Amino acid sequence: MSFRTVVISKANKISYKNRFLVVKDDMDENYIHLSEIDTLIVDSISVSISTYLLKELVTNKINIIFCDEKHNPFAELSPYGICYNSSKKISKQTKWNKDKISKLWQLIIKNKIMNQMILLKKIHSKNSDLLMKYIDEVTENDKTNREAHASKVYFNSLFTKKFVRNADDEINAKLNYGYAILLSNFNKEIVANGYLTQIGINHKSEYNKFNLACDLMEPFRVVIDNFVYYTKEKPFNTEYKLNLVNLFNNKFKYGNKNYSLKDIISFYTKNTLQYLEENNEYKEFIFYEG
Repeated sequence: MSFRTVVISKANKISYKNRFLVVKDDMDENYIHLSEIDTLIVDSISVSISTYLLKELVTNKINIIFCDEKHNPFAELSPYGICYNSSKKISKQTKWNKDKISKLWQLIIKNKIMNQMILLKKIHSKNSDLLMKYIDEVTENDKTNREAHASKVYFNSLFTKKFVRNADDEINAKLNYGYAILLSNFNKEIVANGYLTQIGINHKSEYNKFNLACDLMEPFRVVIDNFVYYTKEKPFNTEYKLNLVNLFNNKFKYGNKNYSLKDIISFYTKNTLQYLEENNEYKEFIFYEG
């Protein structure tokens, strides 16, 4: 079972040889077996990549994320299809029941705000009680936009009232890097289950290739937020990024058991997609570290 996220930041070339990823620079040549790799992050625009390696990575269902000259994720490589009955799944996806979609979005936002409240309680913020009030006020399809109200209170509590989400500063850079990796993990699971990432339940932008992943990842953002809050004074360097990547190997509770975050994302994605087509219950992710 794959378990490693590999970050390439200094190599001159990465290629494929006999089931191994070959990482080569001016001094050394290192080998990593493909069976060990879950995600590959190419964190440099100077890295040369063989086409054969890309083909083998996709064949082995390894997620590939590319970073720009500022080392921010800007793209990922996804296969055309890795689920044998994806055509059937996509046909169902285009016909998902609107009432069930509205109910699911309500559950997702309640789940998201619940996790935000848990983090605020953890840091002893008085605003956690206000978020509990917002949870009770979330309607189907979140028509009263409690999500936005909660997010404003939440981020101001974490990073002071001067903080502006998506401003050009280091805290936002840290959040965005973590969210990009989170998004990529959800994209991988959605495709593995045979669905299109473009067709979302609430996110519906024609310019967003990952609408569905943006929907499903909402309750999990708190994992990134928690890490950034407690490390906000540390420099946003290669070590910091590696620590963000390693979050996905950390244990959290899902149901009554402890799993790695990667495994929980897999379970949660499958369960939530099944909710839309079957009669099973939505199984929320509550932010308790294992």
